[in-house]
Amino acid sequence: MKTNRAFKEFCVLGGLAYSVCGVAQERPNIIVFLVDDMGLMDTSVPFLADESGQPVRHPLNDWYHTPNMERLAKQGICFSTFYAQSVSSPSRASIMTGQNATRHGVTNWINAESNNRTPFGPPEWNWKGLRKDMPTMPRVLQQAGYKTIHVGKAHFGCMGSEGENPLNIGFDVNIAGSGIGHPGSYYGEWGYGSIKGEKARAVPDLEKYHGTDTFLSEALTVEANREIAAAVKEKRPFYLNMAHYAVHSPFQADKRFLSRYTDPDKSDQAKAFATLIEGMDKSLGDVMDQLEKLGIAENTLIFFLGDNGGDAPLGDERGYGSSAPLRGKKGTEFEGGMRVPFIVGWAKPEKKSAVQKHLPIEAGGIQMQLGTIMDIYPTVLSVAGCEVPQNYVIDGFDLKRQLSGKADRKRPESFLMHFPHAHRGSYFTTYRLGDWKLIYYYSPETPKQPKALLYNLKDDPEERKELSSTHPDKCREMIQEMAAQLEKEGALYPVDKQGNELKPFVYF
Repeated sequence: MKTNRAFKEFCVLGGLAYSVCGVAQERPNIIVFLVDDMGLMDTSVPFLADESGQPVRHPLNDWYHTPNMERLAKQGICFSTFYAQSVSSPSRASIMTGQNATRHGVTNWINAESNNRTPFGPPEWNWKGLRKDMPTMPRVLQQAGYKTIHVGKAHFGCMGSEGENPLNIGFDVNIAGSGIGHPGSYYGEWGYGSIKGEKARAVPDLEKYHGTDTFLSEALTVEANREIAAAVKEKRPFYLNMAHYAVHSPFQADKRFLSRYTDPDKSDQAKAFATLIEGMDKSLGDVMDQLEKLGIAENTLIFFLGDNGGDAPLGDERGYGSSAPLRGKKGTEFEGGMRVPFIVGWAKPEKKSAVQKHLPIEAGGIQMQLGTIMDIYPTVLSVAGCEVPQNYVIDGFDLKRQLSGKADRKRPESFLMHFPHAHRGSYFTTYRLGDWKLIYYYSPETPKQPKALLYNLKDDPEERKELSSTHPDKCREMIQEMAAQLEKEGALYPVDKQGNELKPFVYF
């Protein structure tokens, strides 16, 4: 199994030149508000834009109701193209490490009880997840004097692994985080799976709400707001990883919002999913209100995002439904499987704020240049005044310039997503370079017959016109560039029936 270089537990303060011993108000609080299985189109905020950067609404934007996302978007900046991994655990590991899945080795979602490499997956893939010796984002912030808080879904490692417990990877507080990837139930009456539902996936630490009508998203929000207040009382800057189990299945209706969703053409599951979205959105508003109440909104930076493409119960898994007009759901190689909503904003913009002057954010802007889930790590450390630990390789880029509404010409216009397992899309690597996107299939059962698809996303954002036969030279070039990056990042590959490693090659 691949390992990271040894981590020296220190944090050299730089960037914004904050002092570890400085007054808490001089160092920004940081919230990463992460929504499970929320795709780009699961919101009333229009992230897709035209060539001039103007937002374009689509039918799904009118189906969902997310006023607090709209609130954050008005005072922050939205990224029209923000890439995550196509399933949960790889994305969560990338947020924590700043590394691509090829490098940290968590290339599939982690089954809590057993190794789910799938039939031809890499035998040595990192199914046990994050470890104590990794210089995770919470670990570096903890060393810098931040109070680090995890609330909600973790899914950083399997049962019995070091990564199972967020306390092992740098969090001071863990509420409801474990090795499970979805809740046994959203209902307090059901004990979130402890009383009724899928007991093997019962959400821990919330016994005080068992038997009540407190929906899971609400219980997590109450706990998060309590921890925020505690950090303020302690006069410590905090990092909160607010990681909702919503909107992952089971699609159980949040009855507080069900009356809004009455479209007879939508299934009961689709209506229930919409209530999960709105309940998550209420949580965002409640957290922002708490920051205002405590007088720390001007000093708190919020990163809002989903962890992989959407899984709304609308349409075909590989077609045009849940992410329309984009193609595909979570677990696929298409844009709908990898693009997620991403908003960054100060909880209360204030031009006179000394902290905000260090990180100006374009209010109401749409950033057309792409970003990736690996960018959160270096951006957060920069905002907190921490340098990346020595001899530690990251794959993300500091978003500071892009958050101001400008393009960062220093970052490459590329993204590589490697999935050497079976799912809705199986044994593939996607590689975007500029306007071009390659999808390479390894074909373990017929290893001498791989397949590649080529799309131009500028001309064809919906991935309807496959161009490998009309642009064979570009396809060859993309395969070669992709293969070079896979090797550089130490990727592990699928294997054939005899266990031979399958690396990509130009086959035509």
